[in-house]
Amino acid sequence: MTRPDPRPDDVQSVFEELGRISFAEHSLQSLVQHVTDVAAQVIPGEPVTSVTILTDGRPRTIAASGPLAEDLDDTQYRLGAGPCLSAATTGRVAEVPDTSADTRWPQFSREAAERGCTRIMSVPLPVQELMPGGLNVYLRGARPEDESAMALATRFAGYAVVPVSNMYLYTSAVQRADHLQAALDSRAAIDQAKGILMERFKLTADQAFQALARVSMETNLKVREVAERFVRTGDLRPR
Repeated sequence: MTRPDPRPDDVQSVFEELGRISFAEHSLQSLVQHVTDVAAQVIPGEPVTSVTILTDGRPRTIAASGPLAEDLDDTQYRLGAGPCLSAATTGRVAEVPDTSADTRWPQFSREAAERGCTRIMSVPLPVQELMPGGLNVYLRGARPEDESAMALATRFAGYAVVPVSNMYLYTSAVQRADHLQAALDSRAAIDQAKGILMERFKLTADQAFQALARVSMETNLKVREVAERFVRTGDLRPR
């Protein structure tokens, strides 16, 4: 049984919900799942979504709402061609209106059709973020001739790509901050241990660091771990 077209009010409420997404309540993975759940409210075709990011020119899927999305992303990476790679590299929306009759990416579309995927669109992440990538929407049950469904899905993806890209940037910023704090903490422990060694054994700063590095190699521990233990126990080498 074909689902009736959504009412304009229903569509608008879905778009408004995308604008109200709180980063505090989601991880990147859960946000992509939420985007898929919201899409299913208005888009026919059992949508699943994923996010592709290019790092040093290499694509990877950083979040997906289901195995089908991950599999079809991986298929494109393996083949080196497909709508998600096109959107990520060109910055333009890429679509496959009918996987059973596609001539642009015939091998990928054939494999997608075999997995039950009927239509695909990939929307690039905002160019101002200087982050090559895209939001991929895979449809399974929509009739290829249903242009209204494709238009709605394209419109939805254009809205959804904004919170997805913002969430990715937020997550990346938090990770960088965590790494920076860890680096600062490591530097502080090493500097403290060096100071103790310099005072106790009358070493230069370089000699003190070399002593820590030598114990690190002998014990297969990180220099930071050697320094923290030395500051805590006063023992440079474990007993």
